[in-house]
Amino acid sequence: MKKALKIILPLLIGAVILYYYLSGFTPEQLHAIFQTIKNADFKWLLVSLLLGLLSHIIRAYRWNYLLETLNYHPKKMNLVLTVGLSYLLNLAVPRAGEVGRAATLAKYEKDIRFEKAFGTIVAERMADIVFLLLFMLLALFLQFDLIYELIQPKLPKNPYILGGEILFILVVFYALLRWAEKSDNALINKIRLFFKGLLQGMNSILTMPHKWWFIIQTTLIWLLYVAMFWVVLWAFPETKDLGLDGVLVAFIAGSIAMVISNGGFGVYPVFVAEALLIYGISKEIGTAFGLLMWTTQTLLVILFGLICMTLLPIYNKA
Repeated sequence: MKKALKIILPLLIGAVILYYYLSGFTPEQLHAIFQTIKNADFKWLLVSLLLGLLSHIIRAYRWNYLLETLNYHPKKMNLVLTVGLSYLLNLAVPRAGEVGRAATLAKYEKDIRFEKAFGTIVAERMADIVFLLLFMLLALFLQFDLIYELIQPKLPKNPYILGGEILFILVVFYALLRWAEKSDNALINKIRLFFKGLLQGMNSILTMPHKWWFIIQTTLIWLLYVAMFWVVLWAFPETKDLGLDGVLVAFIAGSIAMVISNGGFGVYPVFVAEALLIYGISKEIGTAFGLLMWTTQTLLVILFGLICMTLLPIYNKA
């Protein structure tokens, strides 16, 4: 029952959010959304799919650097095929892909132990979280004027009062940090272990023999993620001139949506449309973009995953 809830609940949340969001549109607006999708320049979707596929392949090659630190030398094709399969598993069951990837590689590469392969995937995910945080910081930096404009009226006029408030916040933050270090609360322990794992994972990457190639490939993967998002914006006349700041904010909104439900089901178009609304893109256009972006990338994951699942036993037939 608990396992079934882990699968069904995120899908249900996504479906409810999308239904509630779309129910706020009039029939004319819904017609405009589907007309916008119909009139999109689909060649940019093809470019986006190719960029997405390239990012999956690079992810497989990047994984090899972590496995080499354990003196494992799997076939490159097996790495690509297991990565493709893991994306498909994650679409069906949240976080099942990481376990499935390690288990599948251990099955076809007999010298590789499951727990060690899984450990490298955890380190890999930690690196991805760091890069996502870096993109968030970049978006905040590019949006500093907008953020300052929003909060400036709420700031106290007296600089001493502002300094006192900042000092108070730092003291409270330090006190909470010290309390969290000593707390036995289950949730606090999970958060503490997460950040500890994040630091350990990054430390293992910085001490690995090919760390610079790993960092370069991680950077390339995330640049491809942004690029595959950006080029789909060119498919619509209303969004093709959106600046880097708007692209990053909408991209991050979509990335957060991917965590909330299975592959962003139901949530992705809503989050992206609301982010684009900040930059004057209408809800109709933003929703059309979000639906088209999510649908094409999900189809890529399904098709690529099914091909990988089919080829794995054939390639390893011997």
